[in-house]
Amino acid sequence: MNDIEIAQSASMLPIQEVADRLQLKPESLSPYGRYIAKVDPLQYRDTPDRAKLILVTAITPTPAGEGKTTISISLADGLTYLGKSSMLALREPSLGPVFGMKGGATGGGYVQVLPMENINLHFTGDLHAITAANNLLAAMVDNHIQQGNELQIDPRRINFRRCMDLNDRQLRSVVSGLGGDKNGVPREDGFDITAASEVMATFCMAQDMQDLKQRLGRIVVARNMEGKPVTCSQIGAQGAMAALLRDAAMPNLVQTIDHTPCLIHGGPFANIAHGCNSVIATRLAMKLADYVITEAGFGADLGAEKFLDIKCRQSGLWPDCVVLVATIRALKHHGGVQKPDLNKENVAALETGMDNLRRHIQNIRDVWQLPVVVALNHFSSDTQAEIDTVLHAMEREGVPCRFSDGWAKGGEGAADLAQCVADLLEKNQKEPTPSYTYPAEAGLQQKIETLAKRIYHAGSVSFAGKSKAIIKQLEDDGYAGAPVCIAKTQYSFSDNAKLLNAPEGYELTIRDVRLSAGAGFVVAFAGDIIAMPGLPRVPAALQVDVDNNGVIKGIF
Repeated sequence: MNDIEIAQSASMLPIQEVADRLQLKPESLSPYGRYIAKVDPLQYRDTPDRAKLILVTAITPTPAGEGKTTISISLADGLTYLGKSSMLALREPSLGPVFGMKGGATGGGYVQVLPMENINLHFTGDLHAITAANNLLAAMVDNHIQQGNELQIDPRRINFRRCMDLNDRQLRSVVSGLGGDKNGVPREDGFDITAASEVMATFCMAQDMQDLKQRLGRIVVARNMEGKPVTCSQIGAQGAMAALLRDAAMPNLVQTIDHTPCLIHGGPFANIAHGCNSVIATRLAMKLADYVITEAGFGADLGAEKFLDIKCRQSGLWPDCVVLVATIRALKHHGGVQKPDLNKENVAALETGMDNLRRHIQNIRDVWQLPVVVALNHFSSDTQAEIDTVLHAMEREGVPCRFSDGWAKGGEGAADLAQCVADLLEKNQKEPTPSYTYPAEAGLQQKIETLAKRIYHAGSVSFAGKSKAIIKQLEDDGYAGAPVCIAKTQYSFSDNAKLLNAPEGYELTIRDVRLSAGAGFVVAFAGDIIAMPGLPRVPAALQVDVDNNGVIKGIF
């Protein structure tokens, strides 16, 4: 059976039963049908944190796939199998990847969150609420100009873009307001995908509704004729935006095939935004279970770095350990093997490709000073010689390494990995101490350069076009203390997607800089990364359908 067939054949518990196992207060639960519910975090405001926080990240992604979400779910189910109280805190899927190239984002095989098709398609409407709030602000900015422009907004310097939760390259750059005086002021405009929008990033960084409203008010939408920032609060949109986001701000409770509870909430991309689920959901999960597993998008150089330097810095969170996901197939790809040949034994390529794994381990241990376990998704094509090569290499590194068969066997197949992580946490009982990549007091350019050299291992950083001038303007505006969020390709440590394995000494190019004042960080665009993806030659949407009985097919 394929993933969606496995998911649809699984037996789900009524969501009330999942909630009862967590001892959730009845008044905190708002069911969305039989198997999904929203949980009101305000009901747990005074409940203390109790969980050990486990961050799941990965080596640099490859076409071979690493299965980071699969390992996250496997680990949680493995802990459940061992009789421990575990819970997941994951991101919501965007319709862009679901209908584009990657497909769904709910795991695979016998480690999935359910109901898989609902979660991947619309879910509880959170992303649509974020889209609506974003576009309400955009409409109110243009309406302000149309109705007299009291704030003297310069139409040439509006930086807030509209969004939609689909891949549509045609909307990256548009001209809006055409058709005469009644249709607004003509200007260049554009769309980002919702997962890359500032409202999404702001939503996921908020601690609660009050904080969300304040953050929305801080969003800088434009500059006036004197070059000074114009904010959402000056437009007056933050209250209505918060109203649109009221229900969306409550995390979504679902379950895995093994009935491990899971909060799925928020979904910023990690190659553009910060790539983590909401602070609200992570905090709530830590009050409800003994072990909370969360993941950060793409490789550790993107998702984990942003989780630690942005999400943790602002929220006060810090993980107790990191699980670093890899596969033998992906490591061989970093060693130079092309996708059609990855099922063939190639120990030499594997040994070469393990430099990528070692680089991520180095960053986790030396820069962020966190204990790490390597989790290897097991494939039937893995040979004993290849398995021994990885295990011996990790033994020399002094890093625990375990294979997971969760995809084929559910939580039982990940019990060894789960026990390894639990033992590590049991052994290391001291309170974790944050160790960030750069100090908060450093300037924006210094933060970018430090991150590029310490985490990406670049030799130098060049600032193209107006990027240096934008950085100076942002520092003059009072944003020098903000963390930086590098938007770059996920397929390489560098800004060149073809530069695999563990490159070093290259030049990283920053071509543009954007402020995300609501989220509290500055985005620096490296290479040719863009905030509105396009559909591939053969979109995944071509495989999605619904039959006469209402059964959805084709999501993978």
